[in-house]
Amino acid sequence: ETMIRELFAAFLDIELPNPFPRMTYQEAIQRFGTDRPDLRNPLELTDITDLMKEVEFKVFHEPANNPHGRVAALRVPQGAELSRKEIDDYTKFVGIYGAKGLAYIKVNDLSKDIAGLQSPILKFLPDAIVADILKRTSAANGDIIFFGADKARVVNEALSALRDRLCADKNLYHSAWQPLWVVDFPMFEREGSGDWQALHHPFTAPYDPDPQKLINNPGAALSRAYDMVLNGSEIGGGSIRISDLEMQKAVLGILGMSPEEAKDQFGHLLKALQFGCPPLGGIAFGLDRLAALMTDSTSIRDVIAFPKTQTEQCPLTNAPSIVDTKQLDTLGLKVSKHRK
Repeated sequence: ETMIRELFAAFLDIELPNPFPRMTYQEAIQRFGTDRPDLRNPLELTDITDLMKEVEFKVFHEPANNPHGRVAALRVPQGAELSRKEIDDYTKFVGIYGAKGLAYIKVNDLSKDIAGLQSPILKFLPDAIVADILKRTSAANGDIIFFGADKARVVNEALSALRDRLCADKNLYHSAWQPLWVVDFPMFEREGSGDWQALHHPFTAPYDPDPQKLINNPGAALSRAYDMVLNGSEIGGGSIRISDLEMQKAVLGILGMSPEEAKDQFGHLLKALQFGCPPLGGIAFGLDRLAALMTDSTSIRDVIAFPKTQTEQCPLTNAPSIVDTKQLDTLGLKVSKHRK
């Protein structure tokens, strides 16, 4: 943290907060739909899943009653001025992230109650539910409220991207630089009832040192992982590593590895842990990404010493290029033509 602050002070004459704010992974997902939120952007997601459980409107009712679903709202101050074409363009945009549509309510005049609202979905929602939505989102005259309703992953990705796009389009940024630590990541994630996957990697240590508790309830375990985020970009990530043999075996087992598979793939690590390992951890910075942010570059390739082109060619070495037989023999390689 001190290093980043001193970098910005020395090169850009900018004073970053001391200390950087911290936010849990769960709060970041709930409020912004992403684990790398851009805090320069004032727009936030509001969860309304509970309000939609009893409505008959199938588009909202089904994800609200799906344990893996979510219904969320995104209020845009003074967004009621958006044209039909602009709304259609944003609808196409969220479709990139799997959203099937983009419902909305324009708030024209709150003093007229329902009559002061404009939306094709109002006829499907009870007036009391609409009133609750307006209250929960702190809606004001001239606002527009966008809705996402689907699997939680789709809603989060679509509304998070929409949040960033709207902020850029309407220039809603309220500051130039906003660093953030994101902490308390879950140990594991999975789609529905599928297999568990490590959210960071299978060598991240959990907070609770008891392997049996981890095996009993993998979904509740939090990891000792942390990311440094700046203006919506992850510029560094790290964790405290597992230094206990039984804990490492437990994690690999949760990820579906049999003891034999774990030994085949990670036998060297398990053997090392058997003889004892000191606690260790750290952080790895994406220096190219940090340099791109600090220089306001449009592409990360602008700050990479020897960048590759979009066709994966290297202008410096002209790779990939022709390889002669002598080079192949030196490397012990043989080229064969594949038949379709």
